[in-house]
Formats: sequence, C-alpha cells, structure tokens
Amino acid sequence: MKEMQFKIKINATREKVWGTLWRDKTLREWAGLVDPGTYMAGELNEGNTVQFISGEGYGVTSLVAKLVPNEYILFKHQADTQDKGLYSREDQWTGGKESYSLTHKDGITTLVMTFDVPTELEQVMSSSYPKALQRVKELSENN
Repeated sequence: MKEMQFKIKINATREKVWGTLWRDKTLREWAGLVDPGTYMAGELNEGNTVQFISGEGYGVTSLVAKLVPNEYILFKHQADTQDKGLYSREDQWTGGKESYSLTHKDGITTLVMTFDVPTELEQVMSSSYPKALQRVKELSENN
C-alpha cells in the first residue's frame, strides 16, 4: 500500500466540516464520488468498529482507533467484506489506516485526509478524492 494525502481549505467552522464528513446524508454525497453508493454503518465512538459499504455491497470494516470530535479521527481497516459485511473477501484495504484532521484559523478550516491505498487503486484515488474533497467544501460552505 501507498500513503496518499489530500488537503483543502474550507470557509466554515470545524464543527460544520466535521458534520458534513460524518452525517449520513452528506457522507453519502461526498463518499459516493469515490465509490458510488458508499455509506457508513455503525457509530463513531473510539474503540467501535464501523463499516464503509459501497452501493455494490463491498466494504471495509474499520476500528475507530482515535477520535477527537471536530478535530481528528483515525480508522484502522481490519477486514475487507462483501454482501454488506456478511462475508470476507480478498484483502485489499485490510491493515491500512485512514485519518481526517481538521484545523481552524482565521475563519478557515483545513481538512487533511491521509490514507493507505492499494497500489492498483492509486490512480483512481488520485482522481476521485480531490472531487470528494471539493464536494465536502461545497456542502460545508453552503449548508
């Protein structure tokens, strides 16, 4: 896997950006640009596991390893799944990490997304994640 990082400045509070990232309706809007139909199942509490599931039923089960609300979250991907988490599939994301960091200064929130990506998906992620970040920005600034 290769670590990738994307960053964007957003004219909104950290709380607003955080809500945009993790509220079901808006998560579906931005994450769907990376993998159509993506949603999250589970509760974001440190120590919990959550699942990110695509519209095709493939997903990843992740541990919420660190959580500072409105500032930082770290996921550790534990298992690749299919059929909405009912069955395991070939490990692609397992063992990887994914984090979201928010800092705020002078009315601007900087969102930094850092994640481990399977080598074969590097080009796809290089294209789709900037679009997803732009959507987070639009949703945060306009809602």
